[in-house]
Amino acid sequence: MTTRAFLDVSQSLTGRRWVGPGLEADRQAEAMAQITRLPMAVCHTLVSRGVPPEEAGGFLNPALRDLLPDPLSLRDMERAAARFLAAVHARQRIAIFADYDVDGGASAALLTIWLRAMGAAATLYIPDRIDEGYGPNVPAMQALGAAHELIICVDCGTLSHEPIAAAGCDVVVLDHHLGAETLPPAYAVVNPNRQDETGDLAHLCAAGVVFLMLVEANRQLRAKGVQGPDLMSLLDLVALATVADVAPLIGVNRAFVRQGLKVMARRERVGLRALADVSRMDQAPTPYALGFVLGPRVNAGGRIGQADLGARLLACDNPAEAAAMAARLDELNSERREITEAVREAAMAQAEARGLDGPLVWAAGEGWHPGVVGIVAARLKEASHRPAVVIGLEGGIGKGSARSISGVDLGAAVQRVAAEGLLIKGGGHKMAAGLTVAEEKMEAAMARLGELLARQGAGTEGPRDLGIDSLLMPSAVTPALIEQIEAAGPFGAAAPAPRFAFANMAVQARRMGETHLRLSFGDGTGPKLEAVAFGAFDGPLGPALDTPGHHRFHLAGRLELNHWGGRTKVQLRLEDAAIA
Repeated sequence: MTTRAFLDVSQSLTGRRWVGPGLEADRQAEAMAQITRLPMAVCHTLVSRGVPPEEAGGFLNPALRDLLPDPLSLRDMERAAARFLAAVHARQRIAIFADYDVDGGASAALLTIWLRAMGAAATLYIPDRIDEGYGPNVPAMQALGAAHELIICVDCGTLSHEPIAAAGCDVVVLDHHLGAETLPPAYAVVNPNRQDETGDLAHLCAAGVVFLMLVEANRQLRAKGVQGPDLMSLLDLVALATVADVAPLIGVNRAFVRQGLKVMARRERVGLRALADVSRMDQAPTPYALGFVLGPRVNAGGRIGQADLGARLLACDNPAEAAAMAARLDELNSERREITEAVREAAMAQAEARGLDGPLVWAAGEGWHPGVVGIVAARLKEASHRPAVVIGLEGGIGKGSARSISGVDLGAAVQRVAAEGLLIKGGGHKMAAGLTVAEEKMEAAMARLGELLARQGAGTEGPRDLGIDSLLMPSAVTPALIEQIEAAGPFGAAAPAPRFAFANMAVQARRMGETHLRLSFGDGTGPKLEAVAFGAFDGPLGPALDTPGHHRFHLAGRLELNHWGGRTKVQLRLEDAAIA
């Protein structure tokens, strides 16, 4: 049976069909409203998260102590923490081998800051993205092993059998990437995505795994009568990594991010304070700021500059040094934007020529910078609502990054293609993966990857459906309502912000800059609401709303609070519209 379009919008101004919550969800929301006395908009949001009425209060006010899992529920955790503490106690030389992204940098910073509080230190090693690629390599591990008694691999190492075997010292792996049938010969491998794990904590990023290891380390210290360093103050780094790595904001990740944002708002982390200042952040941090303001700048060093710059900044306790590193990362981020845009245009043209209606969208180009292919893959995924791969070719070898959509396990598919010999190497997790491929096998590898993704349902849900959580009247929208809705957050991966529709609205619009649109709308019976549509004139939305004529419109978007000039106002972030 075909689902009826919400508000009968079968083709909006952007060509999408609006899909509502359905009658059963409406009934559940009404029942929850009667029991909890919460606004319907909040109840619809909770129902979409699968929250029953009796758990609504706890969901809206999550406590980390209630959601924090027992670290020992992860295999090798007790062994990893004990070896870590033994190295600290014996003053052994420790090296941290980290990935070059935000998650790797934050994980390294967590260990560095904890060790500093204990009067210890570690050598930080982050491989160069171009010269060394992702994860441990034999020369680097041999060099580190010759000079250290313990190497801790964070956000990498689960598939690094040969490099870990070559280290010549104890290696502890703290990772979250999908594991193979056999584990590397490490002293301990703590990874919720090991094949022999339950998967209950598969949503953790590496920084979450590192944090749990530090929880266990502190527990072991307490058992000996020693007070370990404060861990709650480290949650700003865990929150940053969780959001930037697009980890699902479910379970303990919700609590990590909520509490971490509160810690970050205190501006006590020297490196993050410097980065916020250079980014001109003048409001309390939000998940958006972590993912799109701070995260890209931390990543910039690993993408096109000095690989360890982001990790060093996050661990830095010297204001002058932090300011200099933050300024350099801001410069690198500007350069990264220019490189990204050039690759994005070429990749989009190639992908469109190949077709955006299959189970996989991909593009490859000679000389495309490997530091930006992941960003461009994310853009292709957003444009097509399909898993996407973007590959940079050089010397007959392609290095690519892949991004997935909800419900499609990309990492497992990439790992399978690698096991079948079509990739030189490849792996990752459900939402993101990396791969290396010989140019002559690239077409076959992408075809095989597409087949595997199609079996998971990739390509069956078109990009033309826009989900609507609830219908609202402008008069019902207040700052208090937005705060109640935000209590159901934080919103992000696997927990998108609710999208609301406003029916039969009179619209007044004006252009803002080259491509944006600002408008006010109302139903004629109460106060009007403000809305903004970024990039509206890059598509049909801007021209249609800028000259509305006598038409009324259905509007859809996400509600937010706009803080400007000392005032707080409700604003709709407009995503779509349809003639009523």
